[in-house]
Amino acid sequence: MSNAFTGPIPTPSVPAPDIVRCAYMEIVVTDLAKSRAFYVDLLGLHVTEEDENTIYLRSFEEFIHHNLVLRKGPIAAVAAFAYRVKSPAEVDAAEAYYKELGCRTERRKEGFTKGVGDSVRVEDPLGFPYEFFYEVEHVERLTQRYDLYSAGELVRLDHFNQVTPDVPRGRKYLEDLGFRVSEDIKDSDGVTYAAWMHRKQTVHDTALTGGNGPRMHHVAFATHEKHNIIQICDKMGALRISDRIERGPGRHGVSNAFYLYILDPDGHRIEIYTQDYYTGDPDNPTVTWDVHDNQRRDWWGNPVVPSWYTEASLVLDLDGNPQPVIERVDKSEMAVTIGADGFSYTRKTDDGGDTTAVEGFKLGAQV
Repeated sequence: MSNAFTGPIPTPSVPAPDIVRCAYMEIVVTDLAKSRAFYVDLLGLHVTEEDENTIYLRSFEEFIHHNLVLRKGPIAAVAAFAYRVKSPAEVDAAEAYYKELGCRTERRKEGFTKGVGDSVRVEDPLGFPYEFFYEVEHVERLTQRYDLYSAGELVRLDHFNQVTPDVPRGRKYLEDLGFRVSEDIKDSDGVTYAAWMHRKQTVHDTALTGGNGPRMHHVAFATHEKHNIIQICDKMGALRISDRIERGPGRHGVSNAFYLYILDPDGHRIEIYTQDYYTGDPDNPTVTWDVHDNQRRDWWGNPVVPSWYTEASLVLDLDGNPQPVIERVDKSEMAVTIGADGFSYTRKTDDGGDTTAVEGFKLGAQV
């Protein structure tokens, strides 16, 4: 994997770029018409502009050119996790930071996509294609265009989620980059299975999920209320595409958010997300969850389907080639919590030990 070394990641001597928020994701899709039907007709994202190969989409409250780029290509994958930085000088800072890390970088004064100016893309130490930019084209913010507001309206890009085989390594790298941890999942041996990390004042701009990677687990858009998510479920049912609902609706323990996970025509996972909490104070405490706590992933205790742990999207290098996927060495969250029936999870026994996953499922069924 180019520049995604497996050893310790040094802390550069130059300052990290000042990141404001996650801003957009560029994904490659194999059938642009099918993807347009999914993201525009079903989910209601707004088209800023489009041509025969690319569609630029934004959410209801956005004023920059796009939050999602759909680009037609031969293989479904993610081309960029893009972050907006605080000033033009921070693009220079990002380039210097990653060059000192020894990562491959590419700078384009005209930007990599329409509507975005001077940008730098990097193959980061975890193998992900990150982009940093400041200059943008402003477009109409649709906040008061209630004539366009749908019952399942997606109002903001909320976060990314990345699959990586070494979460502690990735956590240290992102903390050096200026991200703060809001919540994490660990076991009694100290193994970290996931971490939620933020720059804006919410639970996360990105999260690290332990597994074979680098891969993109999901990209999440926020709604105003829970009923917006229920409407999306109802609409998918009416269109007879409820098989694309992978998980939910439900409420997370981590983040406290109400959620829904659905799959686009290429299998890219999209989360619809609402009602997390403020994290902006400098002493905001980190919440740590036990990996055996069944409410960490679903507050109602519903087990997680295996595909949510195993399936994810490939990511591309700067030449547009898929990055090789490295297997996770530490035990996975799925291995700890899902049993032979595929839908089980662990439950603490009266003596403090763990039942088997299958026994846990049976106990739950008897309640």
